[in-house]
Amino acid sequence: MQTLTAGQSAPDFTLQDQNGQSVSLADFRGKKVLVYFYPRASTPGCTVQACGLRDSKAELEKLGVVVLGLSPDTPKKLLNFATKQELNFTLLADEDHSVADAFGVWGPKKFMGRVSDGIHRTSFLIDEQGTIAHVFDTFKTKDHHQLVLDYLSQ
Repeated sequence: MQTLTAGQSAPDFTLQDQNGQSVSLADFRGKKVLVYFYPRASTPGCTVQACGLRDSKAELEKLGVVVLGLSPDTPKKLLNFATKQELNFTLLADEDHSVADAFGVWGPKKFMGRVSDGIHRTSFLIDEQGTIAHVFDTFKTKDHHQLVLDYLSQ
């Protein structure tokens, strides 16, 4: 697992969103994009993280940032998650984890003594030209949105 770093070009991708529509990273050229990878919709940590971003959307928009959440869930599961939590940003279904692989965030994880492959909770701030400006890989789910806002405000 080789996670991408600041200064590298973000791999382009096209995935289905929670409504079954195709969304490409290239659609957002000219804007800053926070691409955040999370393990699974509707789990406690993922819900806390998503709700923090939901509640910070106005501040992020003022700073010119679009949020895209990626997980290996199906569009149907993402729609249920977005509806239940009233999420106000796009969720994308990376069912075969090809985008997670491309960003270097899919690999072995240890949970309760078991090792299995999965998404490593990581966020990438991509600049207007499609270059990774910053990688957020050490945070608590409840603080993720604030960490991003603090970085953008400096």
